[in-house]
Amino acid sequence: MNFPIDFNEIEKRIAAILPEEYGRTRNFKTGAVTYLSPYISRGVISTKDVFDKIQERDLPWNEIEKLVQELAWRDYWQQVWIAKGDAINQDIKREQEGVTNHKIPAAIVNGTIGIEAVDAAIQELKDTGYMHNHMRMYVASIACNIAGSHWLAPARWMYSLLLDGDWASNALSWQWVAGANANKKYYANQENINKFFDSKQRATFLDVSYDAFENFETPDVLKDLVDFKCEVQLPKVQALQIDTNKKTLVYNYYNLDPHCQKDSDANRVLLLEPAFFEQYPVSKKCLDFAIELGGAIDGLQLFVGSFEDLKSQLGAIELIYKEHPTNNHYEGTIAPRDWMTSVEGYYPSFFKFWNKAKKELKK
Repeated sequence: MNFPIDFNEIEKRIAAILPEEYGRTRNFKTGAVTYLSPYISRGVISTKDVFDKIQERDLPWNEIEKLVQELAWRDYWQQVWIAKGDAINQDIKREQEGVTNHKIPAAIVNGTIGIEAVDAAIQELKDTGYMHNHMRMYVASIACNIAGSHWLAPARWMYSLLLDGDWASNALSWQWVAGANANKKYYANQENINKFFDSKQRATFLDVSYDAFENFETPDVLKDLVDFKCEVQLPKVQALQIDTNKKTLVYNYYNLDPHCQKDSDANRVLLLEPAFFEQYPVSKKCLDFAIELGGAIDGLQLFVGSFEDLKSQLGAIELIYKEHPTNNHYEGTIAPRDWMTSVEGYYPSFFKFWNKAKKELKK
C-alpha cells in the first residue's frame, strides 16, 4: 500500500472517491476504501475538507450517507477525547470482562497466529503502516476476547505501527471490540473472515459457530505473551533560525496542515516532544512519514524538545497552534480545527452524536 506525500496526489485520492461503492464494499479487503486516513489523522486534511469536496458533486444523500457517517465517526472519537482527556486510556464505560493479562500474544506481534488472512494483514501493517479497518476489529477481537488481553497494550502496539494512528479512534475502537466501550464484545469467526478477506481457510481455532464463543478456551498459539515495546527514534535537528519580528506557527504530529495560514509571513516549527512520544510511541516509519508530510509546509523547521523549551528559545514571539487534546499544555493563540458540523461535547453513543450531526450535514 502506497501513501504519497505530494498534496496533489492526496487531492486526486479525494477526487477518486466512489461514495456509493464505498458504502457497499468498504468492509471487504478489496472494497472501495478511500486510503485518506493517514492524511486526516496527521491533520494534512480534515473530515470537513473531504465532506466539502463530496458535496460539490451534488450527489443524492442516500449515495453519500455511509461515507459521511464514517467521516463523522472520526469527529466523534475526537470529541470524546476532548471531553474525557486521558480517561480514554482506561475502560471508559465498563470494566473489560475476562481479562487474564495485560500483555500481547506474541503470535499477534509476529503475525503467526495461523489464520492466513490475519497473519498477512499483520505483515502488511509492519511493512507499510496500513491495515484495513475491518481487519483491525478481527485482530482486536482475537487479542482481547480470545486471548484475554486487556485492550490497552495491544492497542498501543497497533497504534505504534499505523501511519494513520489516531489515539482516540484506536483506543476507543479497541475498547468497543473488548466490551469496555460497548454493551457486548465483538467476535468474528473464520467464516466471517473468509467472506470479507477473500479466504477459503478452514480448521482454524476460529472455525466455529458464534455460540461457541460463550465458553471459548484460549488456544495454545495465543498463550505466549510479550510486553509492548516501542522505542521512538527522534531525529537530531539543527538549531532554529527564527525571525523575531514574525509570529510562529507551531505544528505537531497531529497537525501538519500545509494550508494553515499559508499566506501568512511567519516562522513555522514542527514540535516533536519526547514526553508526547513516550506516552504515545510510534515506529520510525510512522515518524518519518509525518516528517515527510511536514516537508510540504514552506519553511518548516524541526524542533525536538518540550513546549517549554521551545517557548524559552522563542521568547516573547506570538505562538499560534491548532487545538488538539495532546497540546493542552501549549500557550499562545489557539486556532480551531475544521469540523464537519458544530456538534461538540461528549455523547455516550455515536448514534446520539450522529443524529444531531446529520441534521446539519443534510442541509
